[in-house]
Parts: sequence; C-alpha cells; structure tokens
Amino acid sequence: MRGSIAYAGQRIEYRARRTARKTLAISVHPDGSVEVVAPSGTTPVVIEQRLLSRAGWVLRQRRYFEQFLPRTPERRHVGGETHLYLGRQYRLKVEHGEEERVRLTSGHFRITVKRQPVPDRVRELLDDWYRGHAERKIRERFDVVAKRFSSILPVTPSLAIRPMRRRWGSYSRKGRITLNRDLIRAPLPCIDYVIIHELAHSRHPNHGRAFFDLLTQMMPDWERRKLALERMLA
Repeated sequence: MRGSIAYAGQRIEYRARRTARKTLAISVHPDGSVEVVAPSGTTPVVIEQRLLSRAGWVLRQRRYFEQFLPRTPERRHVGGETHLYLGRQYRLKVEHGEEERVRLTSGHFRITVKRQPVPDRVRELLDDWYRGHAERKIRERFDVVAKRFSSILPVTPSLAIRPMRRRWGSYSRKGRITLNRDLIRAPLPCIDYVIIHELAHSRHPNHGRAFFDLLTQMMPDWERRKLALERMLA
C-alpha cells in the first residue's frame, strides 16, 4: 500500500505493509523514503493518523539525512578546472601524448590523451584514476578504523565501494557497509567519520541516543568532521 499525507505545507509519501507484529512502526530511510509496518488488519485511516502524529519527527529525520547528500556541481573536465583528492584542490592540465594516463604532480592532475583532448575522454581517464585510488585508500582506512570496533563487533561488516547518488554511506541489514566512491575527494578525517558512522549502525540501526553515545565514544569530534565534510563537498 502506498499513500501520502500533508503536514506543515509539505507532502509526505509513504509505503505501508502489514505483518503479524503487534505494534505499528514508522521508519525513515537514508534516501528519505518513509515505511510503515503495521499489524494485520490496520486500516489506512489508522496508519495515516499515526503518521500525522509523527510527521514532525519524520521531517526532522529527513533533514538529518539530507546533510549527507553529495551536492558538488557537475564538473566540465577542461583544463584549468580544479578537482579534489583527499581534501586538496588540484588543477587539471590536459596534454596530448602517446600514452594516456593521469598523474598527480606539483599541485596538478596532469592528464595525457592520445587524440584531441575532449571532456568526455578526460572524464573517463580521471574517473578510472579516482576509482582505483578509492578502492585502495578507502579500504585501507576501513581496515584501520574497523579494528577499533573489534571488541564490540563479533564480525566486521563486509565493505563495498561504489558510486552513490544520494548518500555518503549505508549499512544494510545483511551486515554490509557501502561507502560512496566520491569520499576519495574528502580529507582522511572525514572519510574516517563516515566509516565510524556506518560501523556504529552495525550496533544501533537507528539514530537514537544509543547510536550517538557510541559515535561520540568512538569519535569525540565527529560533529566537527561531519561539518568539514559538508562544507568541502557541498
């Protein structure tokens, strides 16, 4: 069942399903979607009444998740444009040569192409470079940070690194952490913050008091790192 309610001038769309459970639960997922799990026989009127009573909380949860959305504008991939790597800005220098490659030297991304330098090919080469470095560096940081959870996590979650359109990271019920490949553009302390955030979800799936207590215990300055991430990759 799908539906929507109006609250404070905004429309909240939701998906509802009924199970054998005895109580009604409302969840807001990191992508902003709202799910209601209700006991069998619960009427649509009851579901929407409960949603209205919790609408303020739903909107607050959505605003919280919006802080993690990548908002960097579309890049044109032309000479002189700047791109981030581990928190530092590097200017593109596009050159013609016999061997296509990307090098990071003297404050520049030096990109060599065989034919006429066109933005699409420059983008492909730079994306390949980012992909390889993200796989190596983010996994390296994950292994370091995950060791701090070894005493409280019986099994370290598996890790996937891939492009994510709306989130910096996620934790699945199957025990997998997914991190946004674009995090390779952020400083290492910010990457570590996202890793800690998702590892904390392996103990506490929701953003309740227990979750934030654990997050603060493992990273007392997480709020400063979170703000730095939002400002740099906004």
